[in-house]
Amino acid sequence: MQPPAENDLMLMTVAIFLPTVFAILICLPLPLWRNKDWVRWTALWGTGLTMLVSFFIFIEYYQMAQTHSDGLRPGYGREAQLLPRMEAAAKRELAAQPRDSNDWLARVPWIPSFNIDYFIGIDGISMALVLLTTVITFISMIASWNIDRYVRGYCALFLVLETGMIGTFLALDFFLFYIFWEVMLLPMYFLIGVWGGPRREYAAIKFFLYTLLGSVFILIAMLAFYFTNVRDLVPPQVVEEKAQQLVRSGRYTPDQAREAVKVNSFDLLVLHKAGGLAADIIKAQEELATAATDAQRQAAEAKLTALVQRHQHTGDYFFTSTTFQYTMFLLLFIGFAIKVPVFPFHTWLPDAHVEAPTPISMILAGVLLKMGGYGILRIAYPICPWAAEALAWWLGLFGVINIVYGAFAAMAQTDFKKLVAYSSISHMGYVILGIAVWSASNQGAYWSMGINGAFYQMLGHGVSSAGMFFLVGVIYDRAHHRDLNKFRGLNESMPVYGGLSAIIFFAAMGLPGLCGFIGEVMVVLATWNFSWVFSVLSALTVVLTAGYILWTIQRVFLGTNEAYKDYPDVTLREMLCAVPLVILSVALGILPSQLVLNWVEPSINYLVNTLARVNG
Repeated sequence: MQPPAENDLMLMTVAIFLPTVFAILICLPLPLWRNKDWVRWTALWGTGLTMLVSFFIFIEYYQMAQTHSDGLRPGYGREAQLLPRMEAAAKRELAAQPRDSNDWLARVPWIPSFNIDYFIGIDGISMALVLLTTVITFISMIASWNIDRYVRGYCALFLVLETGMIGTFLALDFFLFYIFWEVMLLPMYFLIGVWGGPRREYAAIKFFLYTLLGSVFILIAMLAFYFTNVRDLVPPQVVEEKAQQLVRSGRYTPDQAREAVKVNSFDLLVLHKAGGLAADIIKAQEELATAATDAQRQAAEAKLTALVQRHQHTGDYFFTSTTFQYTMFLLLFIGFAIKVPVFPFHTWLPDAHVEAPTPISMILAGVLLKMGGYGILRIAYPICPWAAEALAWWLGLFGVINIVYGAFAAMAQTDFKKLVAYSSISHMGYVILGIAVWSASNQGAYWSMGINGAFYQMLGHGVSSAGMFFLVGVIYDRAHHRDLNKFRGLNESMPVYGGLSAIIFFAAMGLPGLCGFIGEVMVVLATWNFSWVFSVLSALTVVLTAGYILWTIQRVFLGTNEAYKDYPDVTLREMLCAVPLVILSVALGILPSQLVLNWVEPSINYLVNTLARVNG
C-alpha cells in the first residue's frame, strides 16, 4: 500500500514547477499563440498562480511554526527549525510511523545509487525569499508587456527562470540545489542576449562566464563534501540498509559489512552537522596544542578523544583538516560572492543591467543577487563554520569595500541604469558585512543583529532595486536614452512618476520609515562590536548614497526642460507595477517586525546559536 501523499511535498513541488508547466504550454504548437496577448496573459497567469501558491504555503508554514514555542514566544521553538524537523522525520520513519504532512520538509529518493534525493523544505529564511521571488516575478511579467519580439520564447524562458529561482531556495539536497542553480543560468543568458540592448551579446557572455566560473567552484566543493563519510551523522536505518546491501553482495559478513559501510550524502542538513563536528574537532586540537598546564592538556585530550570515538567514521578525518576547511569555504564563498556580487567579482553586473531589458533587470537585482547571500547563509557558513570564523575579518573587509566602492562608482555614472547597478553593489555590501559580523564576536546578540540586518537588507533591496530599475525603464521607453545630463524637469510633465520615483529612491537611500533603513542600521550597529572602523566607514557611506540619490533626483526631476513637456505620465500598467513596490517599500520600513522579523528571526537566531555553540 502506498503511503498517503504529503500535503507539503505537493504544494512545494507545485510552487517550483507550475511556471515550467505554463512554459511548456506556451511552447506547444497551438494556433492561439499567434496572438501575442494570449501568450502574455498565459505567462501572467503562470506567475500569478505561483504567487498565490507561495502565499498559501506561507500561511500554512506560519501556522506550523507558531505551534512551537520556546516557552515565551510562539515560533521560537526548536522544533520549528529545519534540522530538528529532519531528526523528527527520521524518528518517525524508524518507528514505521506515517510522515508528517505538515512539517514542510519532504524527501523522495531520486537517484538512490548516489544518495541523491528530491529533498526540499522551508524555514523562515527560504520562505521570505520565495515570497520575494514570486512577487517580483509577477510584477516583472506585467512590466514585460511591451516586449514585442519572440514573445513566446521570452515568456517560456521567463517562466523557466522562475522555476530555477524557487527551486534554489527550497532545495535541501546539494545536488538538487546545484541543478536549480544552473537552471537559472541559461534562461538569463538568452533573456539578456536576445532581448537586451545594443551590446547584449557581450553582456550575456560576460554574465555567463562569470556565473559559470562561480558554479565550477561550488561544484568542486560539492564533490569534496559528497566524498566525506558521514555514516555517524545519518539515521541508523540508513547505515543498516547499506550494510544489508554489502551482505547481499556475498563479500561481507554482517559484522564486516557494518564496519565497512560508508555513507556519502548531498544532504545539506547532514553536511551542516558534519561541519559542526569538524569545527569541534579542530577547536579541540587547537586547545590541545595551546594547553599550558597538564590539567588543560588532559581536558583537551579527553574532549578530543570523546569526539573522535563518538564519530569515529565521519569524514575519515580529512574533513577536519584546517586546509580542507579553508579551501572549501573559499571555493563556496567565491562561488556565491560572484552572484552577490562582491568586489572584485562585480564587473559583470553593470554590463548585464545596462543591456538587459527592464523586467530582467528587475529580477536580476530583486532576486538573483540575493541567491549569493542565501548560498553563504545556507551552505558556506554552516558547512565550514571554523573557516568562516577564522576569515571573518577579511569577509567584513570585502563587505566594506563593496559599500564604499559601489557608492563612489555610482556617483560617477551618467547612465541612469548603470548608476542603479553600482548602487546595488554598494547596498549588497551591507549584506556581506552583516553576515561576517557574527563570526568572530563573543556577543551573541550582535551576531543575531548582524545577520538579521543582512537578511532584511536583502529583502529591502530586493524591493527598492526592482522599483528603481522599473522606473528607469519607464522613462527610457519615452526618452530612448538614459543620459542623466540630458534629463531635467520631468516632474512638470510626469508628476505621478516623480512622486513614485521619490519614494523608491528614498527607500534605496535608507531614509528612516522606508525599507532600506532597517537592514542598514542593524548592520551598522552590529558591526560596532566587531570593528568600529568598519562600522564608521559603512555609516559614513550613507552620506555618499544620499549624495548620488539626491543629485540624481535633481538632474532628472527638478527644473524645466521644454523637450520633455509633452511626455505622458505613467500608464495604468505602469502603475500596477510601481504602486505595489512603493507600498512594500513603506510597509517594510514601518512594520519590520510585524511583516517579516517575527517569523524570520527564529530561523536566523537558530542558525546563529548553532554556530555560536560550534565556535564557542
